[in-house]
Amino acid sequence: VSSPQKNPSIIIPHHTPRYTSRVLSEKDIKSTNYDNDPQMKNVMKKFQDRTSERLREYDERMKEKRQKSKEERDKRTQEIIEKDKREKSLEQKIEKGCLKCGLVLGGGVLPVWGMITGLWYATWSQYVAIAVAEAATNAGIEAGVKVGLVKVTEIATQSLIKSGGEIPTMDVLAKMTTGISADNVTLHGIFNAINSAMPRKYDYDTYSLFSSTVQKLAETPKAVATGYATQAAEVTKAFADAKAGVLTQAGNATSTLTTAITATVVTIVVIVLILVII
Repeated sequence: VSSPQKNPSIIIPHHTPRYTSRVLSEKDIKSTNYDNDPQMKNVMKKFQDRTSERLREYDERMKEKRQKSKEERDKRTQEIIEKDKREKSLEQKIEKGCLKCGLVLGGGVLPVWGMITGLWYATWSQYVAIAVAEAATNAGIEAGVKVGLVKVTEIATQSLIKSGGEIPTMDVLAKMTTGISADNVTLHGIFNAINSAMPRKYDYDTYSLFSSTVQKLAETPKAVATGYATQAAEVTKAFADAKAGVLTQAGNATSTLTTAITATVVTIVVIVLILVII
């Protein structure tokens, strides 16, 4: 083997390099300066734990909201089916009963005429009764929801007055209660309807605090009944008063019209009787 002593052509540097190489090795690329820092590891672990917890909570809320929305849809569908069955049953009973009345009324004078007048009056009465009931219910729903949204806004404002969270406008809240049934026109029912129809983005944008407040009250009906009894009573009263007002007005109008129709029918029957005798 050659050595400097034996081979003078081999030069060995005897000075220290002035610059340190900055070329990264494979090991340096795969690691960071924080891999062995206990404090940074602790911070990253806390961040990951909090993120995972938030995601789990979000998934749970979404599952609950989807389940409640499904239950609400099923309930409304069942209510519509039952209402349709009741109306059909009432329609059949009225038709059969008034058919007999018409036959009895016209039995002594003209059976065919009696049957026609009986069926006509029965059909008219049935239509008026159904139309009036539907109009009264719709008026009650409209009035109850209107008062209910005002109370929801007042309650949310009181809850968020310190935190400064934003509240959706009345028009936006009204759209969330579209299709609410008469049985759900209560303060808690309106909170529940808003919670079911509220977009997911409300959980994280400027309405996040409002969303949390509504969700909490929707899930605790007893808290609404006891903590906001006055507001709940006002919603119920608005629904009942509006419905009763329509029924009263319709009853007065129907009574007057029924009297006029009865007088007309009696007059026609008398004329027919005279013609038969002649």
